[in-house]
Amino acid sequence: MKKIGIFLADGFEEIEGLTVVDILRRAGMEAEMISIMGRKEICGSHKISVQADELYENVDFAKFDGVVLPGGMPGTLNLGAHAGVNETIKSFAGEGKLVAAVCAAPSVLGQAGLLQGRKATCYPGYEDKLAGAEVVYDEVAEAGNIITSRGMGTTIAFALRITAYLAGEDKAKELAEKIIYRQ
Repeated sequence: MKKIGIFLADGFEEIEGLTVVDILRRAGMEAEMISIMGRKEICGSHKISVQADELYENVDFAKFDGVVLPGGMPGTLNLGAHAGVNETIKSFAGEGKLVAAVCAAPSVLGQAGLLQGRKATCYPGYEDKLAGAEVVYDEVAEAGNIITSRGMGTTIAFALRITAYLAGEDKAKELAEKIIYRQ
């Protein structure tokens, strides 16, 4: 079973974090919500509180196949300022494991130097933070083991692309049909 970590920080965009968790769990993957705040209760950008599954400091990332960074403000800034998140995404990218980010969060990948020469997309206005990327305006951009997406409205497409990457196109299509998603 594939295991994916979804990083949660105060100010994360709730739909971007929770939709990914929901879709990946429906696809039969272990999607673990990981708090980087030193406590399990996280408050999203729209004041919706969520209980994370685990604290960053207690996670054995060697058991994970990928990580996801939801956007939102100041959630993205909190992710980008967290040394452990930066260490993890750099390590995963280097090992060929999945690193995915949506909305403003691809800026964290840009600041970490992970987008050099790769196609990437983000929330409008953050393009200049995708250092070295070939910026595209597709709903979702996949460049090797890096997947990026534009925002809240593209989150289902983002989660299904992650599903396809980890479990195959057939699984993603099957799931899209089950949730009555356009394809």
